[in-house]
Amino acid sequence: MQQLNTKLKQHMRTLHISEAANILEDVLLEAESKNLTYHEFLYKLISYEVQRREEKSLERRLKQAAFPEHKSLDAFDLNEQKSLSKKQLKQLRELWWLDQGYNLILLGPPGVGKTFLAAGLGLEAVHRGYKVSFITMADLVQVLKTQEITRKSKTRLKRIIDSDLVIIDDLMFLAMDRHEGNLFFQLINKLYGQSSVIVTSNKGPEDWGELLGDQAIATAILDRLIHRSEVINLNGDSYRIKYRETIFGKN
Repeated sequence: MQQLNTKLKQHMRTLHISEAANILEDVLLEAESKNLTYHEFLYKLISYEVQRREEKSLERRLKQAAFPEHKSLDAFDLNEQKSLSKKQLKQLRELWWLDQGYNLILLGPPGVGKTFLAAGLGLEAVHRGYKVSFITMADLVQVLKTQEITRKSKTRLKRIIDSDLVIIDDLMFLAMDRHEGNLFFQLINKLYGQSSVIVTSNKGPEDWGELLGDQAIATAILDRLIHRSEVINLNGDSYRIKYRETIFGKN
């Protein structure tokens, strides 16, 4: 019997159902002790295989997304962000805009929750099976400039282009030269029509031309980002300043 089990597990691994192979003997013992039917026995094995594959796929998507942290939108405090209603947040979490190929442009001063909201929506998307990439604008510029000379940058850029949702954090935080702006336009042009994009920025679109160093490039980028988009203005005081930790104890 042991020899038969060993051969069976080998065949299962050959057929790429190795997760079920790992629990074969345990399920056989359970089947014998509980008098499981053939259908029940097979269902337990296949269900475990499917479950483990889904778990591994989720782990892989989370790793590839490269979120700065995994914070659920359940922790997003609408009492602190009055410019977004409960209904609006619920609609965003439903991800209909992602299914329809819409972009989101999150504008507002530093610390009002733009990155939290963007990453939280990205996390929701990953858990629903979408491929997501999160990257800061500074890192993206570096990736774009080095894609031809480093394998790491080339791999990351391919992952970004293949994503269903691309999140670009701190767009226009730093000024770009004409070459960098052109590389960024080429990326946005590739994503246009095939991926949804979330951008966060503390600068309004009217200021992007100056920061890109070329008004024509800025107009072309805006044209593609805003064509099918929702612009969300967040305001209020900075969470980071309001809830900063102190090295001094309370008096």
